[in-house]
Order: sequence, then C-alpha cells, then structure tokens
Amino acid sequence: MSQGAHPRELPADVLDDVAGVVGAEVSVLSRLPGGEHVGATRVQLAGRADAVLKAVPRTYPDDLDAALRAQRVAGHMRGRGYPTPAWLAVGATATHVWQLLDFVDAAAVAELTSPIVEQLMEIVELQAGQASEPYDHWLYAWRVATGQEPAVAGLEVSETPEQLHLRQSVARLSGYSPVVADLAERTRLVCAGLPPPPAAPDMVHADLNPGNVLVRDGAVVAVVDIGNAGSGTRATDLTTLQWHTFTDPLDGARRRLWSRILAVAGWDGAAVLAASQILLRLEWPIRHGRHDVVPEVVKRGYQALDELTALR
Repeated sequence: MSQGAHPRELPADVLDDVAGVVGAEVSVLSRLPGGEHVGATRVQLAGRADAVLKAVPRTYPDDLDAALRAQRVAGHMRGRGYPTPAWLAVGATATHVWQLLDFVDAAAVAELTSPIVEQLMEIVELQAGQASEPYDHWLYAWRVATGQEPAVAGLEVSETPEQLHLRQSVARLSGYSPVVADLAERTRLVCAGLPPPPAAPDMVHADLNPGNVLVRDGAVVAVVDIGNAGSGTRATDLTTLQWHTFTDPLDGARRRLWSRILAVAGWDGAAVLAASQILLRLEWPIRHGRHDVVPEVVKRGYQALDELTALR
C-alpha cells in the first residue's frame, strides 16, 4: 500500500459521509495500486493516522450488508492474530458503499517465492475452525463445479444476486470456443456425482492472490481485500494461492500446497475447489473481453486437473 499515484476522483458525498461517520476531516493523499472502480485511496484523517478508503458503486441491494459482514470477519480474525488491517468504518451513500481501513506501509507481492508461500500457508492455518459468518464459499464452489442448482440438490441455500449471476455466466462458458468447452466438460466430469461438502468450519478469505498480500523485507505483514470473506474450508484459499505457483521455481511450493489441500479437504473436496477455480478463472477474462488471457488459463486448468488426477 505504500506506493501511490494521483488519485481518481472520489465522489464528494462519499468523502462527506466518511467525515461525518468518523468525526474527522478527510484529506485525499494518493491513489493506491489495485482496487476496483474508484479504487483504493490513501487518505489522511485530521489528528489521526493515515487510512485507506475504498468506494465501490452500489450494484446489489445487499452490498452494504456484505461490507458489514466483511468488517465483522476482519474483527473476529484480528482477535486471533490474523494479519489483516482493522476496518475503521463502513458506510454508504445513495450511489456508493465505502470502507475505511488502517493503512499498512508495505508493498504488494511482486512475485511469489517459496518462502512467501510457506508464510501464507501458516497464515491460512489461523483460519481453521474460525467460521463466524454464514456465507459458505465451499458449498458455492460445489454448485459452480457441478452445475447443480440448489433446489435440484435438495438444498436450502441463501444465494446473493451476484453469486447467481456469476454461476449463470459460468454455465455459458462452453459457448465461447471448443477448447474452453472441452476444459469445462472435463471439470464437470471430475466432479460428477460428488456430494455437497460437509459443514463449513473455517474462515475463508476468498481472494488470496499475490496482489492482496503485503510484504516488507521479505516478511508477510498483511493480507488485504477481505471484502468477500466468509466461511467454508481454508483449502479454498490454498487452492487460489496454488493457481499462482505454475512456474518452474515454485514447483516444490505447489506440491506442498497440494499436500495441504488434500489433508484439509480430501480428494473430493480438492476436486471441487480446483474445478470451481478453473471455471471462475475462465469466466472473468471471457466476460471482460480479455481474450488474450484465455489460452494461459486453459493451460493452467489442464495442468491442475492432471496433477490432481495423479494424486488420487
């Protein structure tokens, strides 16, 4: 979070709302790397330490509830030693939902190394048994991977509009190209007949990628962007982390990740998580017209399935 550029313009009513909630004048300092829409902005609170302000347009009726859920998860996990910044305040205007977090003077991981992967694996272990919010990423991954509708599977599931939209988008992937259709079919076959996963015992970050890991002098000091956090199996985050280890120097780290994933979730659980990871990784560039990214995703997807099959 330490490097910044000239910020994109934050809506004036968002800054006014933040100031009213925290009881201090808010001054914009710089735009921070990452973040969506308005993005992440470093701000100064009068008489207080710097903070990070993130504002996103309101898209769904439950957007504010989701931000409040993430704030509760962050508070719960910080109390157990999990290195995520404190959420100072959450609020909403007529058009945006905003979050105000502690500023961490560190940089996002430029490239994963084995030592950083090892540190993250230990951090993920802090999530074991810490499910505190009924927002089940494991069951959602099963629905994405198998294509099962909750009602057909005999499940009573509370699904957000965003989750439903994403699953419907995944279901249309096969129409993109024969190559994508073949990979999507293979993921379905890997998960065919697998039952819904057991109860979700762990906290799940749900986006543990290098851009959300802050380091200083080779040490992981913070895991950020916890906005979609919920419950499930911590193997979800190990699977996301593993997606970023498909380079030769990280082969050893990837093998250790596979071992940990299998130990936590079992082979069936690992299959569901790997399949949903592949499908969701395909969905994003296809939906956004990033056609240049698709071949690499297909390559990694097949490699992940081949490695998983060899471990059965």
